[in-house]
Amino acid sequence: MYEAKKLGRNNCQFFRPEMQARVLEWQSLEGSLRCALERNEFMLMYQPKIALETGEISGVEALLRWKHPERGLIQPLKFVPIAEESGLIVPIGRWVLLEACRQARAWIDAGLPPMRIAVNVSALQFAAKDFLSSVRAALISTGIDPSNLELELTETVLMQDAESAVQTLRALKDIGVQLAVDDFGVGYSSFSYLRKFPLDALKVDRSFINDISSNADNAMILSALINIGKSLKHRVVAEGVETEEQLHFLQQEGCSEGQGYFFCRPVIAEKFAEFLERGVTESAVH
Repeated sequence: MYEAKKLGRNNCQFFRPEMQARVLEWQSLEGSLRCALERNEFMLMYQPKIALETGEISGVEALLRWKHPERGLIQPLKFVPIAEESGLIVPIGRWVLLEACRQARAWIDAGLPPMRIAVNVSALQFAAKDFLSSVRAALISTGIDPSNLELELTETVLMQDAESAVQTLRALKDIGVQLAVDDFGVGYSSFSYLRKFPLDALKVDRSFINDISSNADNAMILSALINIGKSLKHRVVAEGVETEEQLHFLQQEGCSEGQGYFFCRPVIAEKFAEFLERGVTESAVH
């Protein structure tokens, strides 16, 4: 039944052995996930965002990883859906928010310049009654400037209850944090709500950047998305930048920031501190 639903409903599926294997794998990971926070098995990696006009580091995104004691490093695509379905994403999300703020504080205490740090927020976390208070608590306990915290939310999260989302986003702006729409272009947000949402940045989905050299339609869509962001006076961030050709296209279109393997893979906090000390990435933008 769930296999049929996953494939878009209105179809029938017969049992296959791999279905049972997936269920057992899911149950095994969910059981381990329930203990992961207590056992301190999560860690954050950090990927810089680059100002495409100057090549300087303009911000950093905190990325969640799971150090499983037996399976090793597990990527988010494998465990985040389980965390979301089980509701564990809410306490995990709180930990990510606080840990990212703690690390930002540690970099400042080490004499490094303040840096805007981005944290992803899930639908369940955003809808939780204590979400606003958890953001305030993380900022107060670490003492970082609210303007140096950026919360990234997908279009889907915002449009589930757009009117309620507007109120929450305004409350977050009152706190002073920055707000960004993640995976921009693949959701279903209306332009009327884009104007209502008090956003600071639009983060264009990597799918529009991957094949701009071979897909003219994607190139046109990417150009249009960048222009929408600029017309709304938002920073436009391109994720998944992997080639020099992609970089040049984004620069020509006036995209504000880039993030991806072309500049730097996600690194541990100590390695990112080295980048901050230098002020630019090794792959400087020209």
